[in-house]
Amino acid sequence: MRHVAIVGSGPAGYYTAETLQKADDIAVDVIDRLPVPYGLIRTGVAPDHQSIKAVSRRYEGVALTDNVRFVGHVAVGTDVSIDELVVLYDAVVLATGAPNDRPLDIAGADRPGVIGSAAFVGWYNGHPDFADLNPPLDAPGVAVIGNGNVALDVARILAKTPSEFAGSDIVAHARTALAASGVRHIHILGRRGPHQIAMTPKELGELAHLERASPRVDPADLPDEGDDALLEPGMRKSVTHLRSFAANPVAKPVTIDFDFFAMPVAIEGSQENGGRVRRVIVEKTALDADLRSHGTGETYAIDAGLVISCIGYQTPPIPGVPYEHGRGRFANDEGRILPGLYCVGWARRGPSGTIGTNKPDGARIAEMVLDDIGRGAGKAGRPGLDALLASRGVAPVTFRDWRRIEAAEVAAALDGNPREKFTSVEAMLAAIGR
Repeated sequence: MRHVAIVGSGPAGYYTAETLQKADDIAVDVIDRLPVPYGLIRTGVAPDHQSIKAVSRRYEGVALTDNVRFVGHVAVGTDVSIDELVVLYDAVVLATGAPNDRPLDIAGADRPGVIGSAAFVGWYNGHPDFADLNPPLDAPGVAVIGNGNVALDVARILAKTPSEFAGSDIVAHARTALAASGVRHIHILGRRGPHQIAMTPKELGELAHLERASPRVDPADLPDEGDDALLEPGMRKSVTHLRSFAANPVAKPVTIDFDFFAMPVAIEGSQENGGRVRRVIVEKTALDADLRSHGTGETYAIDAGLVISCIGYQTPPIPGVPYEHGRGRFANDEGRILPGLYCVGWARRGPSGTIGTNKPDGARIAEMVLDDIGRGAGKAGRPGLDALLASRGVAPVTFRDWRRIEAAEVAAALDGNPREKFTSVEAMLAAIGR
């Protein structure tokens, strides 16, 4: 029997398991520190994008096969080390994703009221690490830094009315806080221009249909319309949305302003409010011939009581595993880290690509693992892990346990939502009688 451990139960982990489980004579353990699977599908995808979350049913099909097992509530590095896993399994694949925010490296970035998108998205999605975040939503101004889909998700969630969350799985504490929000002006800041955004047409188009919020673009920021012909079709559709926002401004109580050619250079706070952020100083930029942005020296200020940085993510290092700090990923050669140790998805590539990008990546790494391990080395594998965890008093959560947690969340659903996600590990474990 060949034994493979996958650390991380998100898309990259389950796509890797999907290919591995088709092989003969193999047992795959998918290990996660939370008692619930699916990683960013559960806590990263916007709660009002339920169609995207439906991909978890594919992962469920993999998890229910005889040779794949979910090992939840087991922390690698605490309950079991990487070195121990490498001894126990023929191969260990790190599919830990990139759950940490890239730091915002400007003056004042450490002020109260400055939050990374991983934390903010985790808060409204019910991730146990961020359930107590309590972001300040009392001030009218918010600055969202970044020009990707995460920035759009953040702005859309901030702008929605309570009724617009019907059918989503946004958690109760976020739904309540957003209903009482004082936010009225949202600025999305990007260093470059409309032709350099990383926003997809669907997400941009959603802004035009918000009940109380209107997206706005300064027509002066748009390039000549004839230049759009040089863009690939998806990007061209995105820019068409921006042109529509510029041409058809609608008066609504909440505004979402796209500030292009805008580089945050400092975050200033209020002395009488514990140093909390009060405004963002922004330098106007211009593009050089290589489309890189540079400051022009001209600055302006945006009033903001909350700043959310959506500038990218990085994989957290694991002691003893080679790491590329500049790229925020594990150091690897096409997926190989060390003998018996591999990585996949964002942990391998860095934070790039969509959920679907992980499918071919997972398949390729799985085939590499199968080629490398041959018929296996007779390692202890699954029974060895079970014995080690039992000796340490660690009781893993199984996939059957997860189904019970899921059923309890569905039973607790409010206001027509598909589920009321538990936001603490204690609540998840209580649902299975622990």
